[in-house]
Amino acid sequence: MKTRLSRLRPRTWATAGLLIAGGVFAAGGPVWLPWARPMVSNWLAVPSAPSTPQLDEHAGDDHDHGHDHGHGQGKGHGHAGHSEDSSIELSESALRNVGFQPIKIEPSTFVKTTTVPAMVVERPGRSQIHITAPLTGVVTKIVPIQGAAIEPGSPMFEIRLTHEELVTAQSNLIRTAESLDVVNREIARLQAIDEGIIVGKRILEQEYEKQKLEASLRAERQTLLLHGLKEEDVDSILRDRRLFQMITVNAPAHGDDSDACREDHLYHGQELPVKLGQQVEAGQVLCVLADHCELYIEGRAFEDDAARLREAARNGCEVSAALLVGDRATDVIDGLKLLYLADHVDPQSRAFRFYLRLPNQVALDQTNPSGIRFLDWRFKPGQRMELRVPVQQWENRIVLPVEALVDEGAETYVYQQNGDHFDRVPVHVEYRDQRSVVIANDGAVFPGDIVAARGAYQMHLALKNKSGGGLDPHAGHNH
Repeated sequence: MKTRLSRLRPRTWATAGLLIAGGVFAAGGPVWLPWARPMVSNWLAVPSAPSTPQLDEHAGDDHDHGHDHGHGQGKGHGHAGHSEDSSIELSESALRNVGFQPIKIEPSTFVKTTTVPAMVVERPGRSQIHITAPLTGVVTKIVPIQGAAIEPGSPMFEIRLTHEELVTAQSNLIRTAESLDVVNREIARLQAIDEGIIVGKRILEQEYEKQKLEASLRAERQTLLLHGLKEEDVDSILRDRRLFQMITVNAPAHGDDSDACREDHLYHGQELPVKLGQQVEAGQVLCVLADHCELYIEGRAFEDDAARLREAARNGCEVSAALLVGDRATDVIDGLKLLYLADHVDPQSRAFRFYLRLPNQVALDQTNPSGIRFLDWRFKPGQRMELRVPVQQWENRIVLPVEALVDEGAETYVYQQNGDHFDRVPVHVEYRDQRSVVIANDGAVFPGDIVAARGAYQMHLALKNKSGGGLDPHAGHNH
């Protein structure tokens, strides 16, 4: 018997075991069935395990991701009405790392603008002052240096006069003055003699001669003034009876009535073409002074923008300007007004030019060890600028900075703050420019909501990494 049982195959033993168990279960059914029914029901409700093991990245969490939980309940990080696939939680240090800046959604008026390239230029007839030699002579002293600040009215050059016509005019003035003195003495002598027919006639003749000399003196005086001498210089010639040999050229006083230039300010030497000991002719440029208290912004638009610019000038619209440093716009100036539109179109570039006033400020005022003062103005001719001219106004719009939006294919998202986590919310973009985005007020976000004005794209990267998806390394915002 033992030998026969030992020869039974394993399958036969298994079959026999099942038959015996079934018999026992059937015999004790009234006792076992009530206890076993719940176990069998639960066993039937459990789905079969997949053939390939899968790793659950949330294994160990004791909350169900398929259900909503209140934030902070148990160990769960879920929140009511949101999916973990479109929500991310960041620590305080992570928010600082991504440069997070919040912005509160508030409907406002959006001014649509057109961007126009521009350049800072000097004001014709105002910014540059040419200092010229009033008389022919030799430069014997040069006070300023190129680039230095110059006080209005301060001496700049000394010139030794060599102009033959000026020397002749001075000689004639002295000769006329001497002749007038002789006539005055003769009149005084004759008046001291007893009156008579001959004496009266002589006095009358001398009076006529005096009138002629005084007339010549006035004419010669005016001639010297026209040559560039001052009243005090001519008075000095008449008083000392000596030829005027040196002349001092001073910086002019301010004559600009612009609001930005009414306060006291300095010139600076822009050009200094003469040298010490150089012979200069009357009217030759000694130096060029620059007065940059106010400059112009020269905008260059196309012909089809002329109507918009004209309308903006008519309505007194304010224009914004941004200084371009490389490809980056910095130093934004708001509240500028269109001054005038050019009366012609450039025949080469077909550009339509227009101008705005640009008040300037001194950015740096310093004096070197030699006592020479230098100024550095905030704006300088030749700087590139970008003008934003208003062309249309939209009321009651949700306006966000362009950095607040993330584009992924056809979708555009903002990241809305909800406690210590951020929800990805799809929005519809109505308009976009280089600085701002107008999104539809369709209920995706509401007034009072807080969204990420900066750091949204970094949040999007973190959310994609969390869900196991990768971004195209050549996508627009990847670096």
